[in-house]
Amino acid sequence: MGQRDLEAALPAGADPRRHARVLSQVHEAALAGTALPSRPRAVIGASWQRMRRLGVDPDGRASAPVLTAGQLEARRRASGLADALPTLRGGLLTLAEQAAHIMVIVDAVGTVLWRDGSAAVRRHADALGFVEGVDWQEESVGTNAIGTALVARRPVQVYSAEHYVRAQHSWTCAAAPLHDPRDGKLLGIVDLSGPASTVHATTLALVDAVTRLAQAQLRTTHLTELERLRGFAVPVLGKVGGPAVVADEHGWVAAAAGLAPVDRIALPAGLKPGRVWLPAYGNCVVEPVPGGWLIRPADDEAAPPTRVVLDVRSPREPELTVAGAAGTWTHRLSPRHAEMLYVLASHRDGRSASELSADLFGDAGRTVTVRAEMSRLRRHFGGILGAKPYRFADDVEVLVQRPPSPEAVLPHSLAPAIRG
Repeated sequence: MGQRDLEAALPAGADPRRHARVLSQVHEAALAGTALPSRPRAVIGASWQRMRRLGVDPDGRASAPVLTAGQLEARRRASGLADALPTLRGGLLTLAEQAAHIMVIVDAVGTVLWRDGSAAVRRHADALGFVEGVDWQEESVGTNAIGTALVARRPVQVYSAEHYVRAQHSWTCAAAPLHDPRDGKLLGIVDLSGPASTVHATTLALVDAVTRLAQAQLRTTHLTELERLRGFAVPVLGKVGGPAVVADEHGWVAAAAGLAPVDRIALPAGLKPGRVWLPAYGNCVVEPVPGGWLIRPADDEAAPPTRVVLDVRSPREPELTVAGAAGTWTHRLSPRHAEMLYVLASHRDGRSASELSADLFGDAGRTVTVRAEMSRLRRHFGGILGAKPYRFADDVEVLVQRPPSPEAVLPHSLAPAIRG
C-alpha cells in the first residue's frame, strides 16, 4: 500500500480557537466576494468553488434521510462494506467513544450506512440531520470531509468554518476512501466526526491507517477465495485439454494452461456466457464455473476492435467501451487509468514516459510510477494500446465523452488532464 497524501486541517502549532476565527473570517469573505484575509487550503478552496457553481445554500440544512429502514438494510448488503466493518470498528470505535467522536461509514454515492460512537455526539449529529440513510455528498450538504473525499478521492480533514454550510462550523471531521482491492472500485468513505473543540492533527492519519488495514483484510479474504477457486480450476483445465484460463468474477486468474500468464484479465461489465473479445486474448468463448469463468480462445482469428469510447462523464466510475466485430463490451476504470487514457486519446501520436509524467503530475521525473501504471493498463488492454511511445493503436478509432464542466463533476485526479 503506497503512501497517501495526508494534510491535516490544523497547522502544526496553531491554536485551534484562533485558527477557527481566521477560518470564519475567510469563509465570510469568500461568500461576500470580498478580499480574503488569507487563502483556504487548496482542497477547501476548490470545494467552495464547486459549492458556488452548484448553488449550495451556506445556511441550508440536510434533507430528510433518502432511504427507508428496508432500503438502508438492502444498501448495506449491496455496498461491499460489511466485510470491512469488524476491522473498522475494532480500530476506531473505542477511540471515537473516548474522544467524543462518531464513526461514520458511507457508500460510494455518499449515503450514510452506519453511524456509531459517542451518544452525546450522535444527538448533536441528529440535530444536523447527519443520520443513517441521509445523502452526505457535497452537492447535498456542502464542503465536508466525507463529500469532499468522495470528489478528491483521497483522505481529507475539514475543520470548523472550512465547512461550507454554517451549521457545520461547530464540527471537525476526518475521512478516507476505502477501495475494493479486487478491482480498485471505490466502496465508500470511513469518517470520524466530532465537535470542533476535539480537533487533532493525528485524527486523519488514524482514520487513513485503519481504512488501509481494512483494505488489507479484504485483500486477504480475496486471496483466500482465489486459492479456493484455484483448487477447483486445475482439474477443470486438465479436462479441457487446450489453452484456457479460469478467472474469478473480477478477472483475477486462478489457473491457466497453454496461454501467456497474466495476473488479471479485463472482463466487460455484465459478462455473459458466449463469445467475447478480450484485450488479453482476442476472440474468446467464456463459460461460467463456480466462483468465476472458464475462458478459452476461439478457433477463428481474433478480430481487432474498431472503436474505443472513453467515457469520463461520471465522477465515480469512468468507463472504457470497446466495439468490434466480436461485439461491444464496457470496462470500468480507476480515475488514474481514465486520466492516463484521456491523455493518450488527446495525443494520438503517443507520449513518452517523461511526457506522461509531466502531463499527469506536472513533473517529468516520475517515470517509474508512469511505467508501472502503463504496464498494468497494457496487461488489461494490450490489444488496443502500444508502447515506445505509449499510444492507442493506429487502427483504432478513439472517442472521448466528457462532461461540459469537468471541474464541477470530475474526480480531482482527472480534472487537470481534461482542463489541459
